[in-house]
Amino acid sequence: MFLNKSAWFSCSVPDTRHHYWILEGGTVAGWRTADYLFSEDATCPDTLRIYESRDYLWNKVTIFHSLFLSACEKRQSVKSVCIGHYVLPPASVQDEVRSVVGRLIWECEDEQPGTQDFTHDESSEGEASRTNCDPSDTESSESEDAPCGYLQDYPGVNTLTGYVGMDDLQRYSVVEMAQENLSVVLHAQGDLRLEKLPIPEPGPDDVLLKMHSVGICGSDVHYWQHGRIADYVVTKPMVLGHEASGQVVKVGSAVKHLKVGDRVAVEPGVPREMDEFCKNGRYNLSPTIFFCATPPDHGNLCRFYKHSANFCYKLPDNVTYEEGALIEPLSVGIHACRRAGVTLGSTVLICGAGPIGLVCLLVAKAMGASQVIITDLSPERLTMAKELGADFQVTVKREDEPKQLAKRVEDMLGAPPHITVECSGVESSIQTAIYATRSGGVVVLVGLGSELVTIPLIDAALREVDIRGVFRYCNTWPMAINMLASGKVNVKPLVTHRFPLEQAAQAFETTRQGVGIKVMLKCDQNDQNP
Repeated sequence: MFLNKSAWFSCSVPDTRHHYWILEGGTVAGWRTADYLFSEDATCPDTLRIYESRDYLWNKVTIFHSLFLSACEKRQSVKSVCIGHYVLPPASVQDEVRSVVGRLIWECEDEQPGTQDFTHDESSEGEASRTNCDPSDTESSESEDAPCGYLQDYPGVNTLTGYVGMDDLQRYSVVEMAQENLSVVLHAQGDLRLEKLPIPEPGPDDVLLKMHSVGICGSDVHYWQHGRIADYVVTKPMVLGHEASGQVVKVGSAVKHLKVGDRVAVEPGVPREMDEFCKNGRYNLSPTIFFCATPPDHGNLCRFYKHSANFCYKLPDNVTYEEGALIEPLSVGIHACRRAGVTLGSTVLICGAGPIGLVCLLVAKAMGASQVIITDLSPERLTMAKELGADFQVTVKREDEPKQLAKRVEDMLGAPPHITVECSGVESSIQTAIYATRSGGVVVLVGLGSELVTIPLIDAALREVDIRGVFRYCNTWPMAINMLASGKVNVKPLVTHRFPLEQAAQAFETTRQGVGIKVMLKCDQNDQNP
């Protein structure tokens, strides 16, 4: 049925009418104008509109899917070429697409000026490609930019269906696109390097991601500066980063819910076994859990990263990559507020207005807290907290006594808070949290400080103040995505600095100095947008 085995694509240089196509063997040849729709995502609104309106049947619009083949730009001496590949349409219309659109693409010899008759013989295909590469066969006068040549190992078209095999296309796109897998690697205390690492191959249950945005966490800086956090010690090179989002470029054979092109947020903690903690829904407490950038497990501050598909969550169209990366710290706030029991009418004290304190503020408000008061040493961070919705701000001095601070909190609220979320890990702040919380209330400890601290435990016991720990999070990504997509929570103001991946050292130093709130590294060379 499909006599001409070729895949079409169009030049994306503004104000040009270049159009090209690729023979099955990989030879690029010139062609004239066509009426094509290019789509970065087969599920994007424009593509779905075309499917639903059936415009591709009546107007002969051909739908393509860009699969990250920009490496062709360098190989073909063309400044900007968007390679497009056929998107497999919904099953309900595949037959019609094959019969109508398939005829347009695969049997349109009459519409190809200078095209010779094709056979399946390799020599005839090569001869035809040389004919079609003649600049005189195109409408453009810019013949010096004709993209003739071979795309090595370009996948062949299935002659029965007329489609390039998706598995072959994924393998090709990753190989051709990935010139390097630049990664931020911590070798030892103070020894942070940018290195090119191999691109991982996803297993049956994994996806390979092209990373887009990765936030720098305080734990990343702590590993860099100290080489360890508690019992987690860096003993061999480790890729940093765990606040991440990216785009799927390859899927494992058993993955059903994700496809190439999906934008996802990454939950960095993946259980390795179905132990008692997984069975009761608290997988974050599993002692064998994999966790990005926690020795010995590698993180995702790199160009390409492999992760369990079950812990990659598709992002709605109105949620940006940066918001997707910020779901990780937002999840800490969700888990902390759940553990604390924040509900409608709660009054909440938050100790510390760093990134975690601020997301706790956002979540507490979203969960119905009537009043939130927040403390910090930095007036600038308290100003940010006010902009994000804090009802009261308390500037702390290092010489302040915990009981005095607790009294200030009570005076500002009119009564002690029901709940205190301690986010600094500082001993005096933990003491303040206990003294400030009303009898029968809850203190949750989010911040990590010294292993041993002195606290007024008897005061807490006599007033039945519950002290609860918080370790990372579990079952939070769906709620976080819904919060962002609905507009109930806005994390965008938290990102104050952005750096390309190549400037990772400067980004880490900015975070170490405590400048701004959240520093974001942009891993995609071709897309530095939020």
